[in-house]
Formats: sequence, C-alpha cells, structure tokens
Amino acid sequence: MARAQDTGPFSGFEWMLALRYLRARRKEGFISVIAGFSFIGIMLGVATLIIVMAVMNGFRNELFDKILGLNGHMLVRPLGEEFKNYDEVATRLREVEQVQKAIPLVEGQVMISAEETARGVIVRGIRENDLKNLEAVGRNIYFGTLDGFDDRRGIVLGTRLANALGVRVGDGITLVSPRGSQTPFGTAPRIQRYPVAAIFEIGMSQYDETIAFLPLQQAQAFFNSPESVTALEVMLDNPDAVNAVRPELASLLPPNLIMSDWRERNATFYNTLKVERNVMFLILTLIVLVAALNIISGLIMLVKDKSSSIAILRTMGATRGAIMRVFFITGASIGVVGTLAGLILGVVVCLNIESIREFIAYVTNTDLFSPDVYFLSRLPADMDLWEVATVVIMALSLSVLATIYPSWRAARLDPVDALRYE
Repeated sequence: MARAQDTGPFSGFEWMLALRYLRARRKEGFISVIAGFSFIGIMLGVATLIIVMAVMNGFRNELFDKILGLNGHMLVRPLGEEFKNYDEVATRLREVEQVQKAIPLVEGQVMISAEETARGVIVRGIRENDLKNLEAVGRNIYFGTLDGFDDRRGIVLGTRLANALGVRVGDGITLVSPRGSQTPFGTAPRIQRYPVAAIFEIGMSQYDETIAFLPLQQAQAFFNSPESVTALEVMLDNPDAVNAVRPELASLLPPNLIMSDWRERNATFYNTLKVERNVMFLILTLIVLVAALNIISGLIMLVKDKSSSIAILRTMGATRGAIMRVFFITGASIGVVGTLAGLILGVVVCLNIESIREFIAYVTNTDLFSPDVYFLSRLPADMDLWEVATVVIMALSLSVLATIYPSWRAARLDPVDALRYE
C-alpha cells in the first residue's frame, strides 16, 4: 500500500482546521464568545496604548514648544552685579555654530491695572526684532502690530490678560512696580501708563495671562536699570543639544556670569512627564495581557471540547506538530487580527482626536480639555513610529506566547485516553 504523503508545516489543511475551529457553532458558542472578548480586548488595548502614548507625546511636545518658544534654551545671568556688557557677550555667543539667537531682556514682576481691575504679571523688556523672531509671539499677533515697537511707547499683552483687564489695542493700562525711586521717606513705587500696542495668543494659558512685553529701553527705564539687563536668553538650533554646546558657551562667558539650561529650569516638570509616560505604558499593557490570558483560557476550553476530534486526527496520521500548529494558528489569528484592528482604530482616532473631543464636548455639554487646567487650548496627539511599532510587536508577542501552552497540551493528548469513553 502506498504511504500517504505528509503535508508540510502550516499547510492548507492546518489553516482549514484552525479557521473552522474559530467559527461559532451552537455547541461551541461559549468558546466563541471568549474568543470574541479576547479579540475586543486586544483591539482596545492596542488602540488605547497608541492613543494615550500619542496624546502624551503631543502634550509634551506642545508644552515644550510653547515653553521653549518663549523662553531661551539656555539662560545667562549675572552674579550679584549689573549685566552691562550684554551686547558684547551676545555677539560672542552668536558666533557659535549651534546658536540661533542671543536675546537680551529685562524682566520684573509688576501690578497691571485698567479701570477697576488689577493683576500681577511678569513684564519683559525686549527689542522689536527679537520679539518678532520669537515665533511663539511674533507669529501669533491677533490684534495690532509689532512694527515700530522700539520707537513707540506701547505694551504687548496676551489675549487672556487683555480679556481679564477688558482692554483692546489703543486702550491704556497702568504698571505699578515697587522698585521705584528713592526718596527721603523711602522707596516710592513707580507708576507708568502705556497704551496697548498689540495682543498675542500663544495658546498656553499660563503665558497668555501672565506675561507682557515692553520695548527694552522702556523696560530699563521703568525698572531703574538704564544700562543693564536681567538676563541673556540663548536659543539653539536643537534644544536637546544643550549638553554638547554648554562647555563651549561657558568658555565665552566672563566669570561674573552663570548659565543654566531649560532642563534644569524645568527639571521637575520634565521628569514628571517622563515618569508618567512610562507608568502609563506599563498600566495599559495590562489590558493586552488580560486579553492574551483570555486567549489561553479559550484555547484550553477548545482543546478540551475537541479532544475526540484531535484523537481521530491522530489515528488518521496527523502528527503532534500538525495538531500543535492548528491550535497555534487558531489562537494567533485572534491576536494578529485584534492587533491590526487596534492599530487601525488607534491611528484613526489619533488623526481625528481634536474633532472627536469637540464632538464629545458638544454632545455632553462639558469642557473636556479646559485650557485653564491643561495649559493648552487644544488636545494634541503626536504618534511616534517607534512607539507604535513597539506596541504592535508587544501585542503580537503576547498573543503568540499565549497560544504555546494550549497548543502543546493539544499535541500531547493521548488518542487512546481521549477515545476510551466515546
């Protein structure tokens, strides 16, 4: 008698059996329900991971774009004495290849008032060209203009600050500083009135309601420092290159100046975001892990239910490897299809997340992303290709690993024991 030819691994016969076991029958309905929940769990787990990581990336990038767009990547300050040679130091620093800008500024806290409203703000004195080159401000002037800023007596406010004061372009506001002139009776507060020259909106509430800009010479006069500045802000081509550039910049500074970078000034905030991202990834990975455990339980029940069919296949010549591959395909199919569905769902949500937020806010009549709480005026999502690939590979790996033990149990089934009581 001619010997039947063995089928190769992952042949059509094995795929046919595996897909047949995935189809629901009345007797195996509960097993199919478990498989369905496993599929939904993996899909939602992968989608949730992609969406949450993208939102956290977008949140981080937006915040640092706003923060670093308004503040220098490196800050040069004097040690206990006036900073008078700021133009000379700025010229030296600009000669370094990686340095984009070196901006002298005067900064101080004042009280700003209009009619019956008063608030505490930070006033920065800056030159017109430097203010225009600050993209966070120069590209977001909503009312008025920065043209002629150096030559006229005017102040630039954020939209939230202007709304709180109830002023528009051309209206007057009053600045009050405790650092005024010395009199025989003590220090008298300095009070000056300025017209509103322009109104900007960065999109970060913390800045739009607490920062105002004056021309550098006007700020120097107001803060009684006519020949000096508070600090020199240095902008780099790449903010992450501060460690590489810092030694060269430090060598160009006089001994009475110190330098700090944006990571030092935002260390708590930077580290908090980093820890939150890592913890959130680990927590959400548990969703995928639970779905993978559902695959294990579903396959074990399927193996128990199909024990007689496995025994018959073994007596007909099916090898242990073939049986193992059949159940491996059955379980892995749930994981692979669930992962791909989760990938598609996550990408679609990330690409339309702001529209989805606006729709949910409209339906529920609630503010889901208040700028007063989250500092930003929109919900950002920035997908990182490497992170998405990591999520997909992790989900596929867990799904494949979950099928190994049930498949091994099916392959080790003894046909004699399985058919003994049939």
